[in-house]
Amino acid sequence: MPVPSISSTHLPPVLADWYLRSARDLPWRRAEFHDSFGAWGTLVSEFMLQQTPVGRVIPHLEAWLERWPTPREMAQATPAQVVQQWANLGYPRRALWLHRAAIEITERHGGQVPRDVDALLALSGIGDYTARAVAVFSYGDRHPVVDTNTRRVLARALEGRSQPGPAARRDLIAMDAVLPVNVSESAVFNAAMMELGAMVCTARAPKCEQCPIAAQCAWVASGRPDTGDDRRRQARYEGSDRQARGAVLKALRAADDSVLPLDSVIHDWTDAAQRDRAIDSLIEDGLAEAVDGMLRLPR
Repeated sequence: MPVPSISSTHLPPVLADWYLRSARDLPWRRAEFHDSFGAWGTLVSEFMLQQTPVGRVIPHLEAWLERWPTPREMAQATPAQVVQQWANLGYPRRALWLHRAAIEITERHGGQVPRDVDALLALSGIGDYTARAVAVFSYGDRHPVVDTNTRRVLARALEGRSQPGPAARRDLIAMDAVLPVNVSESAVFNAAMMELGAMVCTARAPKCEQCPIAAQCAWVASGRPDTGDDRRRQARYEGSDRQARGAVLKALRAADDSVLPLDSVIHDWTDAAQRDRAIDSLIEDGLAEAVDGMLRLPR
């Protein structure tokens, strides 16, 4: 029995109904959040959600926006304050990119997060996904928004593959092909595809019996074949250079004035060469500064 192909004719209502019933209650989805913080809140949340689980982001997001509720206020902060506030969210270069973006928004756009995708892409640290997410979820424009979860749903539902291949421009084209023409419906559809991938069509244990589009899914129709896992494996954190970098930053954040003698920074780290690499790489990335034998957060 042939499976109906996914199209914008019948899929959006099914998926939208499921999303409106089942979506998680997250701060950035609430009307009062958008009333308070608007596009800036969306932008900050998207920076934080890159490579960090939702549960860890929520308390940091609330504290961040309480301290810097607008780009203009954050632009006045120092890099050291930004890295300090980022705390243990990981990949702290994101904090510096967000700070630079706040300065650029203040200088180029009068402190208002731009609506135009190309203008958003011109800001520090913003790529295709984040630019479109802000334009869609804050301003209500019609664009395809594709993250890792959406790509997995597209790969399974459209192509019958268990996992997507490397991210490519064709993902945006595929998403645009199934996106409703109606602008407001397209925003819900974008969010619903992401939620479906995050909560039901998961990478390792998909809950196909709970999926609202299982009847239209090419992967389910073909017996859920294992087409290989093309995802990049994340390197082990324990004992890694990333862990050493995190330990250095933690020590600096805890120090008085965020300054320590260079030779005392995680001096008991078991791998001295790794410690030195971590410090050098943080300096190179602009996350730390070495001055007169001292290491400090950037000023």
